[in-house]
Amino acid sequence: MPAPLSKLLGCLRLSTRRTPASKAVDSSSSSTEFDEKHHQPSRTQTDTLKLPETQQALLLHGIRQPYQLHSDQTVPKVRRDAPHELLVRTSVIGINPIDWKAPDYNFGVPELPRQENALPGDHVLAIATDYRDLRKAAYQQFPIANAHNVARIPPSLSGEAAASIGVAFVAAALSLGICTGLDFSSVCDGPDLLKLVRDAGPALLPEDIREECLTGIDLKDRLSKGDWVAVWGGSSTSAYMIYQLARLVGVKTISVLDVRKHSDWIYGDDSEFQKADVVVDSHDPARAVEIVRAVGASDPSGRLRFGIDTVGKTTAAELLKCMTPAPTEPAGEQQSSSLATTTSTSSSEARSTHLVGLTGLPKRDSTNDTTTKFHTVPIKLFHEVPEVGEALMAWLERLLAEGLLKSPRILAVEEGLESVNGVLDRMRKGEISGGRAVVRV
Repeated sequence: MPAPLSKLLGCLRLSTRRTPASKAVDSSSSSTEFDEKHHQPSRTQTDTLKLPETQQALLLHGIRQPYQLHSDQTVPKVRRDAPHELLVRTSVIGINPIDWKAPDYNFGVPELPRQENALPGDHVLAIATDYRDLRKAAYQQFPIANAHNVARIPPSLSGEAAASIGVAFVAAALSLGICTGLDFSSVCDGPDLLKLVRDAGPALLPEDIREECLTGIDLKDRLSKGDWVAVWGGSSTSAYMIYQLARLVGVKTISVLDVRKHSDWIYGDDSEFQKADVVVDSHDPARAVEIVRAVGASDPSGRLRFGIDTVGKTTAAELLKCMTPAPTEPAGEQQSSSLATTTSTSSSEARSTHLVGLTGLPKRDSTNDTTTKFHTVPIKLFHEVPEVGEALMAWLERLLAEGLLKSPRILAVEEGLESVNGVLDRMRKGEISGGRAVVRV
């Protein structure tokens, strides 16, 4: 479900490491003001907020059906055995492509302690990736949020901008940090996610993502400063986040997208650090593969080793071609490229190539490649392993406070839960691309 920008209502039950017992506190609101030196919010108590017994919520009653608005849904309650949960009030919802793809294609529809500093009234970004718990779904007025999945937002960031960051940031950070092994510790004391999960050990990791986290990439093969990574589907908000996070660490990026459709923002006035280093038109996939392969040859290994696809299996297969050697060249061209081939062979053979699929990967037997490692983003790390969620949210707070991470473009702003279906229809038709739609609640 989408990531709601929310106003914290309840009080986080404190861990016994911090206090001997948890206790209930008035649901009071407060204004948030960030301290420039420590990036911590200072608060002033204001009014008391009374919780209603019921709320508005959108429910999906069947596959390939629109969401239906209900005004009599019970406000979910924080479970006594769940110390990481918070009750938040939704003010803006970021609309994600999965919200129309999941019901249309029948997938992801399972049923028809840092945050002690978050006080009632704080403005926070609550990122919902736990699709199996309807209490945490964003399409309602009062969802539950894990404390380790909440980031306080600075006063300079609007609710609409914050809501547009949400899941895209998590997907980008996990794609880079786990699947490619990129270490963020050099930027605002960011996390080394790969080290974090491997130090945690298999017992703390969900079984279905254990292999990806523990053996998906050798430490010697990790993406690092000076390397190249290509993103096919470069207009997506996840790609937009990937460019920024990669550039902060010194990784160079190639974006493959429809240049004609997205030329307004590719060549606009946005800060350069929000964009890819090289932009390749996807209109002719074969030509795009040639260009990406040629640019990737400047990688320290002599070829492109990392690719992230945000579209689907077909484009992921094209991206895979970018990381494989070019077909045999005509005799007249072999001599001119022999030096580059000779100097890069030993290093490229020593380091493996990696293809990350955010929405799908090609079948191995449908490709001629048998060596590239395929990766599926372990998104559930964010909500099922508190150490990972907490590390990412603490880092996100610092990035936003320092102005090092910019939100995607807002292409549509609608009002009320009843407007969500219309926004999803526009996304189905491709009318909202290269930015985000949000809904105020």
